[in-house]
Amino acid sequence: MVATPHWLASEAGRAVLEEGGNAVEAALAAAATIAVVYPHMTQMGGDGFWLIRDPAGRVSYIEAAGFAGAQASIPFYRDHGHDVIPPRGPLAALTVPGQVGGWMLAQEAAHAFGGKMPTRRLLEPAIAHARAGFPVSGSQNRLTAEKRAELADVPGFASAFLDPDGTVPTIGTVRRYERLADTLAQLAAAGLDDFYRGDVGREIAADLERAGSPVTRADLESFRAVTRAPLRVKLSNMELWSSPPPTQGLATLLILSIFDRLGVAQPEGFAHIHGLIEATKRAFLIRDRVVTDFDHLAHDPAAFLTPAALAREAAAIDPRRALPWPHKAAPGDTVWLGAADKSGLAVSYIQSIYWEFGSALVLPSTGVLMQNRGTSFSLDPRAKNPLQPGRRPFHTLNPCMARFPDGRFVAFGTMGGEGQPQTNAAVMSRYGMFGVPLGEAIARPRWVLGRTWGSDTVSLRLEGAFDGGLADQLVRAGHDVEILPELFSDMMGHAGAVILHPGRAGLEGAHDPRSDGGALGL
Repeated sequence: MVATPHWLASEAGRAVLEEGGNAVEAALAAAATIAVVYPHMTQMGGDGFWLIRDPAGRVSYIEAAGFAGAQASIPFYRDHGHDVIPPRGPLAALTVPGQVGGWMLAQEAAHAFGGKMPTRRLLEPAIAHARAGFPVSGSQNRLTAEKRAELADVPGFASAFLDPDGTVPTIGTVRRYERLADTLAQLAAAGLDDFYRGDVGREIAADLERAGSPVTRADLESFRAVTRAPLRVKLSNMELWSSPPPTQGLATLLILSIFDRLGVAQPEGFAHIHGLIEATKRAFLIRDRVVTDFDHLAHDPAAFLTPAALAREAAAIDPRRALPWPHKAAPGDTVWLGAADKSGLAVSYIQSIYWEFGSALVLPSTGVLMQNRGTSFSLDPRAKNPLQPGRRPFHTLNPCMARFPDGRFVAFGTMGGEGQPQTNAAVMSRYGMFGVPLGEAIARPRWVLGRTWGSDTVSLRLEGAFDGGLADQLVRAGHDVEILPELFSDMMGHAGAVILHPGRAGLEGAHDPRSDGGALGL
């Protein structure tokens, strides 16, 4: 089973499974393909995070977060006349792309689980789509139109993502990325390490230097993805895993763990929605105090997941009134994809270039679109996440997994920046706590608290399909509610999940109808 937000990526993963590849190999093929066909959400110049469950039930974690370049310092930006890091352009491309380094460690894991697929086979669909072309999705069309004026002058953006006359490609227009195809073909022949320490790395570094980015060839050469222990917590009826700092995986675990202690009996009513929103506020207050580069942590994240700590947070929630919420949040664009196979191997993987189109800087020699994840750094040296060369930025990304007492194992996640923990909690509370069928748990109306998708508002936004009576109850409880005009909005993220059922019960998968993808299985 494979689930992704683009049907071509789902098909790439399904074909690998059909040819005898394992779930990690399927996820790699899907990840490479979606980096081509969904470039507004993810591309080769981003970061990625893996949770892998082996057939024995053990969960491992890969962190592929690029650090700030050697020249990326607070004085560097001050000297260029900036009080904040620019969100777009060469100066926004200040961190090493970690994603391909994560692919390398994932491929090692795939081999450890018996995988035999060569790199060229895993990259084959991505190369073919970049070379022959693929149809522009509705999501890419919409976001290109929204961001064209802002991004058109960033080097490389117009030639990569606009028509020759500067207009936005219509849905279904075939786009080709020859330079990106060449880059992927070189990686297929020389190995993924070439992205950092070979010909591709040399070309990336040269283009970054010419553009004025503070990332150097030495930065690329020194980057390695790492493995760490995942965060883990036990609830009353499930066990959860997510990614540790610098990601906000702690927030997803906190929301579900705090909500679990509120004693809500039924889904979709005021107690359910209000309880999750208030648990989100408690979780975000902790997250913003704690989460930073793993090597700079002042607090052990696991200390906030103890029964006593969770009980204190749950007790602080008023079941009838909303906590005032001035918190300002971060946007983000991402893809989550999952895979599972009959051996019991399962993957929850998420990769991103941060904002839609990242920095918008497309490198001419390689076709690589650079992320702008480093804009989450602060130029205030006293901040929780100050800019420092070699430091990893805060990440909204957080892949998740869950295990149930009956033996079910779920890999789940979503895109959506600030909304990721909220969507994860909405889906898993529905499915895991209230028994809502998976596809329905994903498709039901959702909400997001705080800024996401480039909006500055910090209100509670509800999809137009939300029950009007429930919205009124939330307003009376003190929530600052905004009803979106769309019945279903991809502002709420693109959620998905794959489920390993126990024994011979098989696999299950679903992906968000708000996306351009779906789940495919054998």
